[in-house]
Amino acid sequence: MLPLTSAPMNPTLGWALAAVAVAVSWQAYGGLGVAMAVTVIVFWLLLQFNRAVRVMKNASSAPVGYIDSAVMLNAKLKAGMTMMQIVTLTRSLGRSISKEPEVWAWEDDGGSVVTLTMRSGRLRDWTLMRPEPDALAP
Repeated sequence: MLPLTSAPMNPTLGWALAAVAVAVSWQAYGGLGVAMAVTVIVFWLLLQFNRAVRVMKNASSAPVGYIDSAVMLNAKLKAGMTMMQIVTLTRSLGRSISKEPEVWAWEDDGGSVVTLTMRSGRLRDWTLMRPEPDALAP
């Protein structure tokens, strides 16, 4: 069975659809239609806000930049993911490496590090760095 995930919506398209909904409501039902359309838009915005708060609440309980398995995170990453999706996967906030380009890192107990490069709010590329095998030996 496929997981139920959705791609993030383009904000410009979302606001354009909201404006069309308000215009169509006005034409069909007048002021009551506009009130209904605005109510639906506000409800949608509250759902998005609630999702963001839930993700941040889950991430707040973990150390910054820590992940259970860097290899598993590396396998789940896809180009174009948003930071919200990445924080949902990692359940922790990343450690900021640089601001321009925007680079974040997560490390696991074994010393493996996943470094992500974000551009325009989307994941562009990432690397997995694993420690040398003899570096792990006592």
